[in-house]
Amino acid sequence: MDANSENVTVLLQRVEAGDNEAANQLVPLVYRELRQMAGSYLRHERPDHTLQPTALVNEAYLKLVDQKSFPWKNRSHFFGVAAQVMRHILVDYARSYRAEKRGGGAGNLSLDEAMIASPENARDVLLLDETLSRLSEVDPQLVSVVEMRVFGGLSIQETAVALGISPATVKRNWNMAKAWLTQEMGKKK
Repeated sequence: MDANSENVTVLLQRVEAGDNEAANQLVPLVYRELRQMAGSYLRHERPDHTLQPTALVNEAYLKLVDQKSFPWKNRSHFFGVAAQVMRHILVDYARSYRAEKRGGGAGNLSLDEAMIASPENARDVLLLDETLSRLSEVDPQLVSVVEMRVFGGLSIQETAVALGISPATVKRNWNMAKAWLTQEMGKKK
């Protein structure tokens, strides 16, 4: 574990214990990576998307540090949960946008080949969220892997550490989830 990971882990434990100063010290250590995650994800949104990476990071960070009683395990766990929080923020934003447009023009989510499906199969963030919700009924661990890989931008190794499973299991789950999501999202076309 590198020094930055150790520092983040120690600060997360202090935040959990109620140390407000630790939350302030945590910001510079995690902000850049959170911003990269948000920027990476928002690149896959529709061109006229008004939510900016900075706003997504700020909202996600506030929700994360507000969970003072949450048992943070380490840096990877923090970023895995950050991925889940960003997913929920983007889904809420997409629902709001769809409501404003009265059902039309929902945000397109096109994921590259390394992610879940081709752009033509991944219509929007709401379809992805709905499909992930159905997958969670089948296998919640697959959803955790998808959230950490897609929304969190974590590597196979980082995902394995965050979930406490082997990298081989992450790879196997990742492949199963991609296949299942591609098939299910294809049915909704």
